[in-house]
Amino acid sequence: TSSSTMVDFLAENNLCGQAILRIVSCGNAIIAELLRLSEFIPSVFRLKDKADQQKYGDIVFDFSYFKGPETCEGKLEAKPELLDLDEEFRENNIEILTRFYLAFQSVHKYIVDLNRYLDDLNEGIYIQQTLETVLLNEDGKQLLCEALYLYGVMLLVIDQKIEGEVRERMLVSYYRYSAARSSADSNLDDICKLLRSTGYSSQPGAKRPPNYPESYFSRVPISETFISMVIGRLRSDDIYNQVSAYPLPEHRSTALATQAAMLYVILYFDPSILHTQQAKMREIVDKYFPDNWVISIYMGITVNLAEAWEPYKAAKTALNYTLDLSNVKEQASRYAAVTERVHTQVQQFLKEGCLREELVLDNIPKLLNCLRDCNVAIRWLMLHTADTACDPNNKRLRQIKDQILTDSRYNPRILFQLLLDTAQFEFILKEMFKQMLSEKQTKWENYKKEGSERMTELADVFSGVKPLTRVEKNENLQAWFREISKQIMSLNYDDSTAAGRKTVQLIQALEEVQEFHQLETNLQVCQFLADTRKFLHQMIRTINIKEEVLITMQIVGDLSYAWQLIDSFTSIMQESIRVSPSMVTKLRATFLKLASALDLPLLRINQANSPDLLSVSQYYSGELVSYVRKVLQIIPESMFTSLLKIIKLQTHDIVEVPTRLDKDKLRDYAQLGPRYEVAKLTHAISIFTEGILMMKTTLVGIIKVDPKQLLEDGIRKELVKRVALALHRGLIFNPRAK
Repeated sequence: TSSSTMVDFLAENNLCGQAILRIVSCGNAIIAELLRLSEFIPSVFRLKDKADQQKYGDIVFDFSYFKGPETCEGKLEAKPELLDLDEEFRENNIEILTRFYLAFQSVHKYIVDLNRYLDDLNEGIYIQQTLETVLLNEDGKQLLCEALYLYGVMLLVIDQKIEGEVRERMLVSYYRYSAARSSADSNLDDICKLLRSTGYSSQPGAKRPPNYPESYFSRVPISETFISMVIGRLRSDDIYNQVSAYPLPEHRSTALATQAAMLYVILYFDPSILHTQQAKMREIVDKYFPDNWVISIYMGITVNLAEAWEPYKAAKTALNYTLDLSNVKEQASRYAAVTERVHTQVQQFLKEGCLREELVLDNIPKLLNCLRDCNVAIRWLMLHTADTACDPNNKRLRQIKDQILTDSRYNPRILFQLLLDTAQFEFILKEMFKQMLSEKQTKWENYKKEGSERMTELADVFSGVKPLTRVEKNENLQAWFREISKQIMSLNYDDSTAAGRKTVQLIQALEEVQEFHQLETNLQVCQFLADTRKFLHQMIRTINIKEEVLITMQIVGDLSYAWQLIDSFTSIMQESIRVSPSMVTKLRATFLKLASALDLPLLRINQANSPDLLSVSQYYSGELVSYVRKVLQIIPESMFTSLLKIIKLQTHDIVEVPTRLDKDKLRDYAQLGPRYEVAKLTHAISIFTEGILMMKTTLVGIIKVDPKQLLEDGIRKELVKRVALALHRGLIFNPRAK
């Protein structure tokens, strides 16, 4: 039957599942490579300044080269000095050009592979699998949606990070310098067709080209049935089962945010929906964007729908309800109230001695709700107040943003403080839960043994053999307590549901026996019963420690949307470290929370056992580590500032004490003020070093960050900066001196 073949879509022997998993894994790796390369574009290809244009203008061509390669090459050959320059240019750039070309080629290969996979599905190559059956399977549905979405993200990332003209110049240079043009099987033509300039520019104030990005997305045709089925799934299903992690209806759009971002990208493959299908657009907005319009599409790349959907009639009309100023006002005021409420709550929880084991176990739902509220509020405020999401020249966007800033009483410092506290709270809870999960079974068995033994002892008391004061022999009670002891021993840890139910019944029975047999009069018997009930309660608590809680915390605590936005808080972080260096410990939790964003691109790469795992995780981890270094560089800077003050005090203000001096001059030489200053500054320096060392060795993604090393590197960097500055100011050469 087809259902049994679909049981494990991701199993290694399931060819259909493995094929699409490999494609999706590859997609995530390609995006990481594009992001990595975009930081290494040789500036020559931008031809920005006059000097570059004059020097290289004749050897760097855009696609107009292909209209008449002979003419262009002829011009070069006429001038020997150009030929030399061309040769030198080739030697300097061929390596990086090849790497760019391979990345561009992999984008084209990706969509060819995806199309081939869809054809294979269609032609029945995978036994008993069709597009429909794959979409019925949970993993299959996710992977097919991701495959199309990642292709869209690739195209957007390329256009955002590597401008069209630059791509063309690089492709032409690669074509001229490499052997690719001689080999007949090279698909350079197709790559050039896919990546030719779209006219889009990421510069602020640049106009958006007409029909962008849908005409760019349609350069390689993709099966329309596939596109419409994927959109259908994304519109109707909760494909990642996220709603269970967010039970409250007001968190629904956050629960579906990943899916909403995918839908946003994929709609460009079927622009008729955006243009004319009003009912569908209304349904999409009601479900995904009733209370939010700034979204993160991949690793913190943000989009403001108010701007993105401006050219499309149906989409724009549908979004108007959301962007109505009264709705904006309502959302912003709601988050202002939520933020205030939950921040007090979190600070309460973080007080010393508050997060104890019993308290945590008795209040799991309450703690999780608090975490949800915190994370949802931080997310909404961070995205909707971001500068990147608002083009200052767009009057409407500015108006909406001002409304938010006013009604949410937005203060970046307070928001950042909430993020810090939430991260710290999550970190403590996660560590506690991991600890409790690892000890869960041992503790449960211990409580069980204790409870059962108490019951056996009570049974002995009623046998009349044990000399316990004034307890008459009672064979019924003796047998009953023996039975209860047996029942407790028979509870089975592996069947937690049944054990839980039975434990509750046993607690009730022990309460009833106390009243029914008037056992209250005997304090010792009461004590035995109370102890046993306590152990049974502990068993219920312990059995409630479930892996699901950790998973929910992981889902709720996602911070991948802030992968780029967090940079706008750097100065606040540094300021707060300068004021109190012990802040670094709280920052550690925030960096770790940010590091969980790596799970997103790495999940599929990991599932596919792909060799790309190392390079992709190294890229994202490296990005994060360099950000951590950037933030913490404030510590060496502050240390040097204090050192300078000390040097100044010691050289200028503090007078040396002579070997002999008059008693009445003692006070003048003591100079208590300046000496106190020196002591204070020295203390400050030691606090800074302590602050960074408190961070403990932390694993950020896959890179170990050792605080000692960080401090040392930071001090070296600052020292180099200061020495260079001193030399720059101090060494003046006289040009006239021969």
